[in-house]
Amino acid sequence: MSVSDLRQAAPVGTRLDAFDAVDRSAPYGVQLRQGQTAAEAFRRDLLGTGQPTSVSTHDLVTLPYPSRFGLWMAAVTPSPYVSITNRMLIVRWPGNVLVFEPSDHERGEYTPYFARLNDQTPALVQKRVVTRHATVVENLAAAGIAPEEVTYLAFDHLHTQDVRRWIGTSSEPAAFPNAKLVVQRQELEAMADLHPLQRQWYQPDTYVDLRVDAIAGLDGDVLLGPGVALVATPGHALGNQSLVLSTTDGIWAVSENVIAVEAMAPEHSKIPGMAKGARTWGREVVLNTNTPEALADQYNSVLKEKALVDRSQRDSRFPQFLPSSELTASRYFPGTKPTFTTGSITHRST
Repeated sequence: MSVSDLRQAAPVGTRLDAFDAVDRSAPYGVQLRQGQTAAEAFRRDLLGTGQPTSVSTHDLVTLPYPSRFGLWMAAVTPSPYVSITNRMLIVRWPGNVLVFEPSDHERGEYTPYFARLNDQTPALVQKRVVTRHATVVENLAAAGIAPEEVTYLAFDHLHTQDVRRWIGTSSEPAAFPNAKLVVQRQELEAMADLHPLQRQWYQPDTYVDLRVDAIAGLDGDVLLGPGVALVATPGHALGNQSLVLSTTDGIWAVSENVIAVEAMAPEHSKIPGMAKGARTWGREVVLNTNTPEALADQYNSVLKEKALVDRSQRDSRFPQFLPSSELTASRYFPGTKPTFTTGSITHRST
């Protein structure tokens, strides 16, 4: 089997058409306005589907990430790195469990960029700046969920991800034997023939022997369950997708298109240079750009996310958005303390 075979994976969920109104052949400025308008229709449709039973958030690992990627062309910081925390979400509704961002951070270290960074960083420094909180399996066990109960696995994109342990290969049993990996077909196509700009962030060799029956290929937006949707948000990766949730607090979105909530409202950021940088460049948001596959698409996707969600109940200046890898204060990286941190989404239906 080759990576190309994965593109034949059958889809799941209910196709959502709210964003079909966006004309992908139109100028990017037109697409931006069309996407924001479509987001209003999507909000109405999602609210009418109900809510999941519960949502919980669980820390995986905190690690360094280059400032020039995470705070692109905005922040002024003496540190070449920021600290980010990777988190997974567990979303439940009757008969289903979705695990979003189940990063196998032990195997993720073999991604070319991080492997090179590890080789260049003394072990003592790594011990101080990297914190491993828990594995995916440990977090699920703490939440009282057996591996057999997991029905869906999904990522916003497949950078650094090695999923063999989760869905299995011809020689490795699946940790989650009943789960489908839900991924945009466009990203599977990219994996089959990576561009040089992409190669530092993917592990394509780990996808050549996966169980095809454990993969669901998507072509856009789908409703997986009541108040649970995956929305195509291309740009950071061409097959990028965001988790959108309807909860008791309103609508949330989760992705790695930005690494801080204030990157979606930089005018309110206290990070040195952030507000001024965004204002100087005339930009409403500050992107996460380790792979500049399609910056205009990514910019439009962040504005789509911003139009989809409600305002934070803790601070209405900021949207209800959880970066799947969120900027985290660290004494080792001065000048990068976030102004506002989401930290988690917690929901239980009444």
